[in-house]
Amino acid sequence: MNVTVHGRTRHYRTVSFDARRNALRLIEQRLLPHQFKIVTTQNFRETARAIQDMVVRGAGAIGATAAYGLAQGTRAFRGASFEKFQQHVEQVYQTLKAARPTAVDPVNAMNQVRAAMNVGETVAEQQSLALAAAEKFADEDVAHCEAIGRHGAPLLRDGMRVLTHCNAGWLAFVDVGSATAPMYAAQVEGKKFHVFCDETRPRSQGATLTAWELAQQKISHDIIADNAAGHLMQRGEIDLVIVGSDRTLGRTGEVANKIGTYTKAVLAKRHGIPFYVAIPLSTIDWNLKAGTEIPIEERHAEEVLGSWGVNARGRRAYVRVANPGSSARNPSFDVTPPELITGIITPEGIFKPRELWKDRKRLGG
Repeated sequence: MNVTVHGRTRHYRTVSFDARRNALRLIEQRLLPHQFKIVTTQNFRETARAIQDMVVRGAGAIGATAAYGLAQGTRAFRGASFEKFQQHVEQVYQTLKAARPTAVDPVNAMNQVRAAMNVGETVAEQQSLALAAAEKFADEDVAHCEAIGRHGAPLLRDGMRVLTHCNAGWLAFVDVGSATAPMYAAQVEGKKFHVFCDETRPRSQGATLTAWELAQQKISHDIIADNAAGHLMQRGEIDLVIVGSDRTLGRTGEVANKIGTYTKAVLAKRHGIPFYVAIPLSTIDWNLKAGTEIPIEERHAEEVLGSWGVNARGRRAYVRVANPGSSARNPSFDVTPPELITGIITPEGIFKPRELWKDRKRLGG
């Protein structure tokens, strides 16, 4: 997407790779919307920490980061012993896999890289193939999001009011985004619509990231408190819901996404509002058989007990909001059952949740 900083506009990808320095370049998303900054990670452990600490976040973005991180770790190996090289690759893989356990994109991305590496017969060949495969995954992520936009744009009509939850925009992918892709495509077609961005507590990705994206794109929008959506639905002020997903089960059509998504799906069903999930193919998990098997990440209590922001001096600061001495639970994701989902927007078209398994060959299963 194009970003305007200090009056200058240029195109950025959320994730890119500097092959000469064997380093990743990432947008530091924790600083947005107050500061736009590019940071680098110098080795695979720094890359894993960037994923874990949410310097970079979002299904496709952490998938591409993990793919590049695997290539980064692979390229850092010195020596000719194939056995030691394989042990090193496995260590890199496991370190990156553990960074964010709920999302399946990092695992799918790294499996794609490792499959490509296996063709190589030497350490040097596999190192070269790893980077090429990571670049391919990143490019495919962009192409998938563009296709999601084409398939999803007809869902938006002039004058519509659309609700989205968390951030499934270009910051959550390499470019374009999933839930925002139909919006950006509809904007290009000249359609006028309004977006309500759930603030998405506790990290407020809707208020800080989605709203920033839409402002950059000059799309009409309002930030709303998470609990305001039901009120607006009841009054007929929301016509459509589009969200993303961190893991969608191909066997059942169940969708794991940012905490609060399930609540919005229940509300949408109650008020007869179409509820769509937009995903690239890398977000589909063809192995797990039930949503109860999805590992739900529980993050630190401080995210619930306080908030990060910018103080009067322009410095990023954490402020405790909750009662001193109180503890908190912080599950980061929930699972939405297929009967609450109108359709799943994929690069191959829009499917009913339970149609994924039937069309698994077409969808890469």
